[in-house]
Amino acid sequence: MISEISFGAWAIGGEWGTVRDEDARGALHAALDEGVNFIDTADVYGDGRSERLVSQVLKDRSERVYVATKAGRRLNPHVAAGYSRANLTAFVERSLQNLAVEALDLLQLHCPPTEVYYQPEVFGILDDLVSAGKILFYGVSVEKVEEAIKALEYPHIQSVQIIFNIFRQRPAELFFQEAKRRQAGILARVPLASGLLGGKMTASSRFPADDHRNYNAQGEAFDVGETFSGVDFHLGLRAVEKLVPLVPAGATLAQMSLRWILMFDAVTCAIPGAKNTGQAAENARASALPGIGEADMARIRQVYDSMIREKVHQRW
Repeated sequence: MISEISFGAWAIGGEWGTVRDEDARGALHAALDEGVNFIDTADVYGDGRSERLVSQVLKDRSERVYVATKAGRRLNPHVAAGYSRANLTAFVERSLQNLAVEALDLLQLHCPPTEVYYQPEVFGILDDLVSAGKILFYGVSVEKVEEAIKALEYPHIQSVQIIFNIFRQRPAELFFQEAKRRQAGILARVPLASGLLGGKMTASSRFPADDHRNYNAQGEAFDVGETFSGVDFHLGLRAVEKLVPLVPAGATLAQMSLRWILMFDAVTCAIPGAKNTGQAAENARASALPGIGEADMARIRQVYDSMIREKVHQRW
């Protein structure tokens, strides 16, 4: 049983501008204080920094907190052949050390090349790591809906992490029903479209040199869908203007955007990131908002259909 608003720990690791260790730890503590009990990280977030920060915070907590991490993106080049027994075992051992645990709660393949989903032997390696007691459960983090659906064919896949937000609605069409049928959890990642759906950005917003929103807006470093959900920044701002009037009194656009995700019962949790205590607390409190009415759900869909759909729907 995990919190439906959980904590995404990419931003406290790196690639989102400078985040001080004390601010990162403060954000984690604030989320946990609000009842969050699931943290999603990865071995490449800050080259292990994110995992180590999570470990430091959990040493100070008494409650049970589940931690998911990821493996695969340390490969260079990042190719399907790299998903070998030796490499996956080494990645797991490193994460075990960073997190200071005996077994990983959930290990996710980290957006591997599409070919990996057609290689049963890779999932056999994960089964062996479970048998060896190194990991308790495993899942995948994907870029494309087709990868998500293919992953569900493997019987021991427990979860699929996929980009799902107001600007990326395709997963709800077919994948969600398939995941429910196979009883796989869904982790909605990039739930605020890299902050676009936070409602605080303007056309004059600028991002630090080490922030992927500065250097990957066109997909220069990795899949463009990871940055602003693949939506052109200025188009996204215009769409946000249409969404703001729908925000309920006493809430923020970020909270409404997270609550929108929770309207889909196939979703296990959304994993927004946070770089400070205020963001972490605000995100967690989205879970307590009343459900969004049918009329507003239809209006949100209309914004997507009229402004965003053509640009992103079939790409992922």
